[in-house]
Amino acid sequence: MTLPDETRLFMCHDYPGEKREHQYETTVAAQKKHNIHVHEGVTEEEFVAMREARDSTLEMPRLILPSIQLNIRAGEMPPAEDNGTVYFKIPVNKL
Repeated sequence: MTLPDETRLFMCHDYPGEKREHQYETTVAAQKKHNIHVHEGVTEEEFVAMREARDSTLEMPRLILPSIQLNIRAGEMPPAEDNGTVYFKIPVNKL
């Protein structure tokens, strides 16, 4: 939020709800005005308290494990196996 208001931000994810379409681009000014989590006037302590309260009510996102694998690889898919198929590998006995 310390960047200039006109700074363009490109989102990796978006949770639009029912009142708007998905967006992949925004600005610092728009976030200061409309972001329900981080906006003008919210202190770090308030943000942390709100996130901890909200996050404690949420289940793990359905696609978190493949998403983490792709993020760790900087958006690059894993190499194909000998059969030509690309797989995300998820340990079933470690969660």
